Amino acid sequence: MTSGRLLRQLIKIGARDGGEEFRRVAEEVIREERLKNHHLLANDLERILYGEHSDPGRKSFPRVLYDIPRDRERGLPLLAVREPVRYLQDIVLSDVNKSILEEVLLENSRAEVLASYGLKPISRLLFCGPPGCGKTLAAEVLAAELGLELAVVRFDAVVSSFLGETSANLRKVFDFLEASCFVALFDEFDAIGKTRDDLGEHGELKRVVNSFLQMMDGFRGKSILIAATNHERLLDKALWRRFDEVLFFERPNLEQIRQLLIVKLRGVRYDLPLEDRSFLNQFKGFSHADIERILIRAIKTMVLKGREFLTLELVEEARKREEERQNIVLRL
Repeated sequence: MTSGRLLRQLIKIGARDGGEEFRRVAEEVIREERLKNHHLLANDLERILYGEHSDPGRKSFPRVLYDIPRDRERGLPLLAVREPVRYLQDIVLSDVNKSILEEVLLENSRAEVLASYGLKPISRLLFCGPPGCGKTLAAEVLAAELGLELAVVRFDAVVSSFLGETSANLRKVFDFLEASCFVALFDEFDAIGKTRDDLGEHGELKRVVNSFLQMMDGFRGKSILIAATNHERLLDKALWRRFDEVLFFERPNLEQIRQLLIVKLRGVRYDLPLEDRSFLNQFKGFSHADIERILIRAIKTMVLKGREFLTLELVEEARKREEERQNIVLRL
C-alpha cells in the first residue's frame, strides 16, 4: 500500500511541472483516497496539488461527470449532485447538535483508524425539526468540511405512480451512492418514510417503507446518509433504529439569535445593539431562515437608500414585513 508520505512527495514533485495529464491522474488519486475515507490525506494532497496560495479552509472539488440515475417513467434525475459552499463557520447550532456534528467529522476524517480496530464511523443521521432551522444547511456543512460533494435525493422524481417503480428508483439511488462517496441528503424524508400503520396509506407505500429498510440494512458504501424531515411523528418507528444519531433542529434561542446575526452580518457595516436582550427578543419565534430573510431585506433597503450603516429602524421595518408575510401564509 502506498504510504501517505510517498503520495505527498510524488504530488509535490509533479505539481511543479507535471502538466495537465499529471493533474488529472493526481485528482483521481485524491478521489480514491476519499473513497477510502482518508479525508485528511486527500485534503493535504489537494493543498499540495492546487498550491498553498488557495484558501486552506476551503476544500477543492474536482469536477466529475456522474451518470445520474433517472426515473424510467418520466426521465427525471433521481439526485442532484452539487459542490457545498458553506462551512461550520456559516452555521449556528445548539451545543448538542454542534457536539454531534463535530463527532461525525472527527470519526469520518479518521475512519481508517477506527477501521483498524474493527469500528465504523457515524454514517447514518436523522435530522428532525421545523422548516428553516438548518437541517439542509447542516448536511451541506458536513459535506464541505469533509471535502465531499452533496447528493440531494429528489423525492419528486423518486416517487412514481407506477406499481413497484418507487422501490426500483430507490434501488438506483442506493446503488449510485454505494459506487462513490458523498454526503447524501434524503430531504422531506416523510414522503416515503411514513409509518406502515397509517390507515390512510395504501399498500404500495408500505412496500416502499419495507424496501427502504432493506436497502438501509444492506448498504455497504462509504457515503454518509442523512434523512431530514419536518414531520418526524409520521415516520415509521422501525426507521429510527437504522440511524446512528438523531438531531433535532429547533428555532434559535436568544444566544443563538445573537450568533446568527453576527454570522449573517459579516461584511456589513451596522449600528445595532446585538448585546441588548430587548433587541434580540424581536426575533424570538422566528426560524433561522426567517431571520436571514429579515436581514437580507433590511440590507437591500440600506443599499437602495444609500445608507452607510444598517440601523435598528431598517431591521425593525424588515421584521414587520416578515410578520405580515407570515400572517398571509397563515390565512391561506
